[in-house]
Amino acid sequence: MDKKEYLRHWADSYKRDLTENIMPFWMEHGWDRKHGGVYTCVDRDGSLMDTTKSVWFQGRFAFVCAFAYNNVEHRQEWLDAAKSTIDFFEKYCFDKDGHMYFSVTEDGKPLRKRRYVFSETFAAIALSEYAIATGDKSYAKRALQVFEDTQRFLNTPGFLEPKFEPEVKLQSHSIVMILINVGSRIRAVIDDPVLTQQIDESVEKLRRYFMHPEFKALLESVGPNGEFIDTNMTRTINPGHCIETAWFLMEEARYRNWDKRLLDTALTIFNWSWDWGWDKEYGGIINFRDCKNLPPQDYSQDMKFWWPQCETIIASLYAYLATGDDEYLYRHRQISEWTYAHFPDKEYGEWYGYLHRDGTVAQPAKGNLFKGPFHIPRMMTKCYTLCNDILATLDQQ
Repeated sequence: MDKKEYLRHWADSYKRDLTENIMPFWMEHGWDRKHGGVYTCVDRDGSLMDTTKSVWFQGRFAFVCAFAYNNVEHRQEWLDAAKSTIDFFEKYCFDKDGHMYFSVTEDGKPLRKRRYVFSETFAAIALSEYAIATGDKSYAKRALQVFEDTQRFLNTPGFLEPKFEPEVKLQSHSIVMILINVGSRIRAVIDDPVLTQQIDESVEKLRRYFMHPEFKALLESVGPNGEFIDTNMTRTINPGHCIETAWFLMEEARYRNWDKRLLDTALTIFNWSWDWGWDKEYGGIINFRDCKNLPPQDYSQDMKFWWPQCETIIASLYAYLATGDDEYLYRHRQISEWTYAHFPDKEYGEWYGYLHRDGTVAQPAKGNLFKGPFHIPRMMTKCYTLCNDILATLDQQ
């Protein structure tokens, strides 16, 4: 493999696909220029199936618009879409207690509120990225406020309705991992030590509670002190989530001048999760595994969703940048070849989201309340920059 030629090919591909396919699809079919914000419930051809708006996708879409603007091209349309969507969620998507809704109508009337704080986390990174794009620090201050509110919701007993009965004591990996990313994205514009402290606390929780060497796995749910609980639910491994966590940690290690201990943690999680996730029979990253190799409980356990593939593409490039180990570039080729052979819709653009294990399409819609313009454009933007960073490193050798 000619590494420079390979990386130049992918850098060009990411930029071209982002600017000529993914972003235009959502600018045309998703951005609601009448009410503001973004629709995500669209069919294969982009036609609107449901005007319900996913609140966490308001933040996600605003983030990727500003992120692409900051790292790929200064396209005014992307910045305008980010502002439109931020204005929409600021006006309509926060309840009086500061907790965000989960879904609203197209004109902003609340429909549902859930116990989670992911809407807040995505709103925070959208505000911080928009602050970088515009230089307007008021958006950064607002991002920090939303982040602080999120922490308050999580740490105030009884504020968030429990997922289970009070006797059930569990910790969830998902909120720990997302707070690492939120802290790092806000810190890119506001250097507040509380953000690094939050990241340090989250990393320590991952190491102490969720990483289980006896299974070579990072578990999704554990007991209050990291105890392994032998039930169907708590044996679950979500390889995509774990690999996403791994590249969040690699990014933080890089920020700290490639801190060795942090990088070792990231690579350990990535290596474990690749071994669990890569489907040796069909290719691609599988949805769920059981840490004892028992049948997974989730109905979609053997499917291939769009987003774990995206996270693995990012993580493989990040790991190669960090280590120079050709194994990670080989993984990038494996996951990329499989992903690009199965997910892109060559007729209508964008990507399918839901495939059967063998890579055939399970359903062709391009979006719903959970899939929309986030993982794919974030991957393309991030990998465009990573390819160029690796090329610059190779040129110096």
